[in-house]
Amino acid sequence: MKQSKFRRICVFCGSSPGNKSSYKDAALELGRELVSRNIDLVYGGGSIGLMGLVSQAVYDGGRHITGVTVGEVKAVADMHQRKAEMARHSDAFIALPGGYGTLEELLEVIAWAQLGIHDKPVGLLNVNGYYNSLLTFIDKAVEEGFIIPSARHIIISAPTARELVKKLEEYTPVHERVASKQNWEMEQLGYSPKSDISR
Repeated sequence: MKQSKFRRICVFCGSSPGNKSSYKDAALELGRELVSRNIDLVYGGGSIGLMGLVSQAVYDGGRHITGVTVGEVKAVADMHQRKAEMARHSDAFIALPGGYGTLEELLEVIAWAQLGIHDKPVGLLNVNGYYNSLLTFIDKAVEEGFIIPSARHIIISAPTARELVKKLEEYTPVHERVASKQNWEMEQLGYSPKSDISR
């Protein structure tokens, strides 16, 4: 397999394993896919649920793991700084199935992309159609004029880890930015204007 253009990918996912074995299988598959492409993991730092499975698979494969959480691993002051730190250390983002926390992290990096804070690809590992309802909602928001059509392409979706990472590798931003990187006050994210979150 050729060397990935990504050094590190941030994975958002549940601290629960979910009710279907396919979610656990997908987390392990994603971890192995990252290892096969020599990609390190940035994640929320938990050791249970899908979070624990993907991190263990990456660790077992000999790749580096950066866990960012409030109070352990790479400690940060609060949840906002946690997300900014995860984004700063990552070249791309992937969301496995998860709950409120996963959705909140995912939507924030999508909004950051739309604003022009970063131009990193954002992917949904759509295991068994888990994210179909979210994608339908986003399509409805485009149809109703709340999301511009070019911003719909910020989100990349695929049913398997291999297909998703391949699509992320091929991603080129096509949306119009709402604000330029230069105009954004990076202090809002806890970093100076010279921060590399926008890479």
